[in-house]
Amino acid sequence: MNNELIYVYCLVNKLPDIMHITDIQGLRTVLVDNYYAVVRNVSVNDFSEENFKKHLSDLPWLEANAREHVEVINGIMEKASVIPFKFGTIFLAEERLKKFISDYSSSLAENFNLIGGKEEWAVKIYCDRKILSNQIDELSEDAAALEKQIMQSSPGKAYLLKRKKTNLIENEMDRISKNYGQKYFDKFSRLSESTSLNNLLPKEFTGREDTMILNATILVRKDKVVDFKIVGDSLIKNDGPSGFLIEATGPWPPFSFISIKEK
Repeated sequence: MNNELIYVYCLVNKLPDIMHITDIQGLRTVLVDNYYAVVRNVSVNDFSEENFKKHLSDLPWLEANAREHVEVINGIMEKASVIPFKFGTIFLAEERLKKFISDYSSSLAENFNLIGGKEEWAVKIYCDRKILSNQIDELSEDAAALEKQIMQSSPGKAYLLKRKKTNLIENEMDRISKNYGQKYFDKFSRLSESTSLNNLLPKEFTGREDTMILNATILVRKDKVVDFKIVGDSLIKNDGPSGFLIEATGPWPPFSFISIKEK
């Protein structure tokens, strides 16, 4: 039987405006204990547990449905705080969804108190080590001192010191990158209500030539978002010539700060 499963996008603590999300047929709300679940009915052909697992290897299907999931949540977020559900969250019947919301109503209230009036932003910091290496004598006292020795040494000794400096530069770039990453994190944290550090992604995942030195998500009050962006612009202006780049994107659904506690 088709259309017998309940697909859940997100939960809202006030009646959401779904009329402007016109591309998704069958989108509706379910009211439970003053919470509104944004849902639609879906077919078991796509979203039964077995069929869903099969579809995960179908990239066009996966991309289209995952994009739709985020677009619906983003559309609701424009006018309300939301607790987003993971892509592919299914309840077998509306009664089970209602029971879940009732069972976890106190934890849901805690989460809404945390995210209310706030936005999640992703902050990724990258370092172009080629540019940084060209600036190393200005940023590292040890590198500058060694360069001075090289300039004052005989050709033979200068050759050995240059080899020593090559190793020093790599270590100093690691140290400087770590310090800059911490500096950026501290500055953004001062404007945040909560933060979450994520794993650094290698170049094969980012598709970039520069190196990721910070990967964080920041929960920012909406009235602080302008200040948040100003800080990012200021840091880019000051540190861009040394090879550092800040990529701040958002707002995103607050997945990083939602925690539904077991009873």
